[in-house]
Amino acid sequence: MIEAEEFETVAETTRPHRLQRILVLALIAALMLLPLWVYPVLLMKLMCFALFASAFNLLLGYGGLLSFGHAAFFGGSAYVTAHALKVWEVNPEFAILAGVVAALVLGLIMGLLAVRRQGIYFAMVTLALAQMFYFFCLQAPFTHGEDGIQGFSRGRLFGLIDLSDTTALYSVFTIVFVASIFAIWRIVHSPYGMILQAIRENEQRAISLGYSVQRYKLGAFVLSAGFAGLAGGLKAILFQFATLTDVNWHMSGEVILMTLLGGIGSIAGPIVGAGLVVTLQNYFATTGFPVTTALGATFIVCVLLFRRGIVGEFRHRLAVRSKQ
Repeated sequence: MIEAEEFETVAETTRPHRLQRILVLALIAALMLLPLWVYPVLLMKLMCFALFASAFNLLLGYGGLLSFGHAAFFGGSAYVTAHALKVWEVNPEFAILAGVVAALVLGLIMGLLAVRRQGIYFAMVTLALAQMFYFFCLQAPFTHGEDGIQGFSRGRLFGLIDLSDTTALYSVFTIVFVASIFAIWRIVHSPYGMILQAIRENEQRAISLGYSVQRYKLGAFVLSAGFAGLAGGLKAILFQFATLTDVNWHMSGEVILMTLLGGIGSIAGPIVGAGLVVTLQNYFATTGFPVTTALGATFIVCVLLFRRGIVGEFRHRLAVRSKQ
């Protein structure tokens, strides 16, 4: 069939790489053992941002769409989750679900307006819409302006698991994080993911084969928004507050930095990038050295040494070595 022939190359390039599998298994093992030596709250923060970066990578790395507005989904979900816990006093699973649904709805609205554009115009539309949402959060009564929503209890998951216990909370975060990464992996390697990557490689060819390109792009945008919302809801529960920092454009810049450092177009890349950025932020916050300067210098060094990102460069060199 013509369709199979056209997309054969794309399907081959998206097969799970052996190095990627090893990194994912190493990640699971690390998540089980690291709490013995590393502060669990730092690890849970890392998981939140790794999931956020993975959600962004689903859109950029596999869909070829650069969004400057993902902070709207991350922070919007954090606000809804915090509001549900503090005002509605629901169980944490329902609060997180409410945050994810809010992110999905917001992603659908923004996506319908943005996917009609391409390239830098798409990026600028997402940035403009995210800034509009930022000013909405600044003025809306339920967000409490610059003070944000804070001082709420984490509650009991399913009415049974007390999330005020750090060990229980870490276990829940680990399960949700691993399940989310697996879900993203399945999406990427599904027929939908193959077609999405084919659209990224050659949009006109996909159109000529009869695929509704805008519909596939919109689906990727909404899915990415949902996973970003899940990350935002988890962060709100972890730190027990939601503020304007979560919806600021700086947050969108951070997730782009994490994804590019680790390497786009791979499952492990955003996780490695998020781990590097969060670790650097935590380290330099205690030294008095400007964090933004350190991150900028790190980004410059990584761009010069690892043009494809850290994981991407290792994958490339391993592929070159295997051919020799």
